[in-house]
Amino acid sequence: MSFLTSEMLSYLESSQQETLSLLTEMAKIPAPSHHEEKRAEFVKNWLEAQGARGVYIDDALNVVFPVNCEGRDDIHVFMAHTDVVFPDQEELPLRIESGRVFCPGVGDDTANLAVLMMTVKYILHKGLTPRCGVLFAANSCEEGLGNLKGCRKLMEDYQGRIREVISLDGCYDDICARAVGSARYRVTVRTEGGHSYGNFGNRSAVRYLASMIDTLYAVKVPPKGKTTYNVGLISGGTSVNTIPQEASMLYEYRSDEKESMEQMERAFRGVVAAYEAMGLDVETELVGLRPCMGEVDKNAHDALLQRCRCAIWEAVGQECEIPLVPGSTDCNIPLSMGIPAATLGCYIGHGAHTREEWIEIESLLTGGKVAFGLILPWFE
Repeated sequence: MSFLTSEMLSYLESSQQETLSLLTEMAKIPAPSHHEEKRAEFVKNWLEAQGARGVYIDDALNVVFPVNCEGRDDIHVFMAHTDVVFPDQEELPLRIESGRVFCPGVGDDTANLAVLMMTVKYILHKGLTPRCGVLFAANSCEEGLGNLKGCRKLMEDYQGRIREVISLDGCYDDICARAVGSARYRVTVRTEGGHSYGNFGNRSAVRYLASMIDTLYAVKVPPKGKTTYNVGLISGGTSVNTIPQEASMLYEYRSDEKESMEQMERAFRGVVAAYEAMGLDVETELVGLRPCMGEVDKNAHDALLQRCRCAIWEAVGQECEIPLVPGSTDCNIPLSMGIPAATLGCYIGHGAHTREEWIEIESLLTGGKVAFGLILPWFE
């Protein structure tokens, strides 16, 4: 049986230009992790202009719109993150060409946020009331070293009251159903250094850091689940004729199994200890930690995933294979707490996390149908 009514479809079709205008205006607003102030203020003002009451921006820069949540412990969360991976503080470059919108961060996650906002507008203008508590959030710090700060704050503020979470992120061609945990470290090696000629033979921080990286890359990953590691950034040294006194790297390991995460932590600590035993000054700083899957009720989680599938099927007009994939998303936090959660998107595009990212404009209509199918069944 189709859930989407002719009235809903009419709204979605007639509002496509408005959705596109909202998307393009918002996509240009810079929003690096921890500095989403401008975009958060835009979202809050826009929601209030649609008639939303009780919208607030919390200490983590989440824009939060609770609906019928007072005194309830059956809250359903629908969220899309405001931050992008790019550090730009000035307006992001955007162009429309050949039915596509090109802009850094336009899909991840601006398109999903725009679709969520347009869904909220429909609810407000129709005066719909939820049968449960519903929490809409434009959350901060999903990307990189944002460390899921925004979602952590929401789970803390509404602790014990949230029944399930849906994060709109990515495209609608798969569903992230399992949390991939990660640990991220800044590792700094320090030595005496010196002049490249006059002090030749002194220890080089760059040389030992390079050796440590080689050792870390020789670590055998655990067989359980999928585990990966990466050194994504290295820095250090002063000049070509200076033996480096200091060098650092950003290192991470990931896994969809808690046991494998623990094994990788022990291996990492073992490598660090080995280089400290050489008399080196090695400093480690944990800069990011994302948890793995917790004990989630299988029946409740499966029911949520099936609703996600059905929303996509109705939106695309056919029952097709929708892969269930592991990933590192805002849903890591609720899943680690035993709360059913899933991540899926409301557009089709390419190039996420690159400056050449684009989305298909026509896919926003299908994405709107996905969002309606996920959210509106909870409303009278």
